[in-house]
Amino acid sequence: MITAETLRKFAPKIKDPEIHAGALEDARQTSSVTTPRRLCHFMGQIFVETGGFARMEENLNYRDPQRLDALFSAVRGIDDARALIRLGAEAIANRVYANRLGNGNEASGDGWRYRGSGYKQLTGRSNYREIGELVGLDLEGNPELAREPKAAAGIGFAFWDARNCSPLADRGDVEGVTAKINGPAKLALADRRAATFRALGIWTPK
Repeated sequence: MITAETLRKFAPKIKDPEIHAGALEDARQTSSVTTPRRLCHFMGQIFVETGGFARMEENLNYRDPQRLDALFSAVRGIDDARALIRLGAEAIANRVYANRLGNGNEASGDGWRYRGSGYKQLTGRSNYREIGELVGLDLEGNPELAREPKAAAGIGFAFWDARNCSPLADRGDVEGVTAKINGPAKLALADRRAATFRALGIWTPK
């Protein structure tokens, strides 16, 4: 179902569509994503997670201190946000993901090491460990694997199945799928809905 041609239609800015299509289609065949509807919901989510297939790791290059402070409770006000922005993306990750999702403290470097990666934007040491066990990879010991298409595709579909997203997709529940993929904040829900509907125009039978 996933080909370079359909990926180009879905994500016009994608680079190396053949590589992404091959990785995703191979991984899809071992998952519960066996219908066009399920695929469209999956693709709608990863389109937003990757910024339209433009990146395989979380963009932590914040420029607006007010937005950074608003998004993360670990940021302690506008002055703190400004200081973190001056220090750069690695410092931001280590702060905002410290002591969360199985990560150690800020000094441990886990926030950066286990930053959002891959099609799913897998985040946090505990998620790397859990999904790594499912796909047979030591992601906890080798987190950079999560940013490579082949491993990232397996991770994306494994996470989808581990969170039982296919039944929600069958019901057309974009909000429910978003909660499973992104968490209770359901960030960019409108964008995810729009991307899912665009996918339906490409992968559903005419």
